[in-house]
Amino acid sequence: MLQASSLSRLARIRHAFFTRSGGVSEGVYASLNGGIGSNDAPEKVKENRARMAAQLGVAPERFLTPYQIHSPDVAVADGTWTQETRPRADAVVTRERRLAIGVSTADCGPLLFADGEAGVVGAAHAGWRGAFTGVIEATVAAMEKLGASRERVFVALGPTIRQPNYEVGPEFVERFLAADMDNERFFAPARREGHRMFDLTGYIADRVQRAGVGGFEDLGHCTYADPERFFSYRRMSQRGEPDYGRHINAIALSD
Repeated sequence: MLQASSLSRLARIRHAFFTRSGGVSEGVYASLNGGIGSNDAPEKVKENRARMAAQLGVAPERFLTPYQIHSPDVAVADGTWTQETRPRADAVVTRERRLAIGVSTADCGPLLFADGEAGVVGAAHAGWRGAFTGVIEATVAAMEKLGASRERVFVALGPTIRQPNYEVGPEFVERFLAADMDNERFFAPARREGHRMFDLTGYIADRVQRAGVGGFEDLGHCTYADPERFFSYRRMSQRGEPDYGRHINAIALSD
């Protein structure tokens, strides 16, 4: 697993951006696939998630991820939920101790949030659509409702697809420029005419910093470029593989 130095310095905060190593899954899912929505064997996903829960010091049933829908919606976790009752959202916040909350990713931006003084944490799945529609700002606002202060919130961005590997079409570019012409700075030329290379991590960083938080850290890893350590939806699609594994990125408050 990978950790952010900014979050590691906070008392009572445990967190991890899990890589694909250390699990029991096989084939395209090898080995630490945490994706409930994948076609991997359920018992292997369950074991993988139990191993991740143990790393964060929580029981397997207290290791929670939502049903992600590429939205700006945020769920508040004040207890456990089941696979059937998990909320449809792309971010989770909590102030409950020994309750790990997380999101799954395989190219999109995983963000972990913490106000160590208030004892409030959050996790957000920031793909282009979620970031564009405000999931970052909504997560900070939800944390404030639980007692956090945005000036004390530290945010860390884990492994994400990077600009050299993220080609997008003209309609994608037009959507961002229609919202704000200043978004032009997040696009670089691509080889194909009319296409551009999108800086998702730069866009996420800009949205985080505009939210007025206390600090931001980008771990700097590219999911697409490092198949040994990371799953990647785009890499899977280009290779014609049948499915792909999902990383879990989680945070918890200890006692």
